[in-house]
Amino acid sequence: MRHRFHAICPYFAMFPEQFAEQWIDKLTDEGDLVFDPFCGRGTTPFQAILMGRRALAADINPVAFCITTAKTRAPVLSTLKRRLTHLEDGYSARRWTPRSSAQPVFFQRAYSTGTLAQLLYLRESLAWSRTRTDAMVAALVLGALHGDTETSPSYLSAQMPRTISTKPAYSIRFWEERDLHPPSRDVFALLRRQAAFRYVSRPPDRRADVMLSDFRDLPRLPTVTEKSVSCIVTSPPYLDVTNFEEDQWLRLWFLGGPPHPTSGRVSNDDRHTNASSYWKMVADFWRMAGYILKPDGHVVIRMAGKGLSEHNVVQGLLGCAVLSGREVELVSQATSTVRRRQTGAFRPGTTGVRFEVDAHFRVA
Repeated sequence: MRHRFHAICPYFAMFPEQFAEQWIDKLTDEGDLVFDPFCGRGTTPFQAILMGRRALAADINPVAFCITTAKTRAPVLSTLKRRLTHLEDGYSARRWTPRSSAQPVFFQRAYSTGTLAQLLYLRESLAWSRTRTDAMVAALVLGALHGDTETSPSYLSAQMPRTISTKPAYSIRFWEERDLHPPSRDVFALLRRQAAFRYVSRPPDRRADVMLSDFRDLPRLPTVTEKSVSCIVTSPPYLDVTNFEEDQWLRLWFLGGPPHPTSGRVSNDDRHTNASSYWKMVADFWRMAGYILKPDGHVVIRMAGKGLSEHNVVQGLLGCAVLSGREVELVSQATSTVRRRQTGAFRPGTTGVRFEVDAHFRVA
């Protein structure tokens, strides 16, 4: 059975766990250290610890850090249940309900009054960046914060995509045109149901080291050791495809961000529209990889981008690999067609990537 932690939070531009599993199995042994510097929803580090490897993960985006921490450093279910009880006991509808009416119009249209009041309370109460139990609570909220309410009782908002947060003006117009209203949901009851469902799968015995950090800063961190990683399995942001910060603005809001979409506030690497700046980022990745990889280590990258051919991707990666300061050999490459894009359902007519390239390198 697929481990239920894998799908704690639906996530845009994610690779499946089978991708990580096949490369971890092929290139590493039990106890080896596997690393993903663009960890997203934590597929690589979580799959690594499931397979008895050690895991290191980093991402500059708080949503990615929270979800990855929850999955790879999960509390036991009894601790999570106690925390949910403590949080619910501390909630006062009388205190928090008036605050819901003071929120921007989007929030009042997206959530029922009672649901929004509970979300505001949890937003202020959770120490998700400091404790792994609160990271799990927050991750469960993030996974339920918005979605297909018309077909599932597992989401809190009025009808929205489950992988991204649509912009406020667009959302309000969408709801008004279709006369859609938010469901009345008890957040604490939903969290208990989600916890019971996810913990049908036993949390792995190992834990990963997860860092909220720009990948360029990793060689300077005391927790990162030179030439310690056996294998990197990752997927950097694609060239000119999506902007995480804009697309995940509502989840970022729940974790303490502003109540509106932003760009360039968290990271300047979310969406490079210029190929030159994009390859500079990739070059920085190789500099970091050269520092952290063991001799005869491996790098597996899934990459794509608007206007890039398979040849562009592979030659660009090889060209940037010179900056690692190590001898890098291309072992294999494969191209797969993107048959069903997540954006198609809610951004009709948009043009995304049509294929993805998987490239495997050995680093001497």
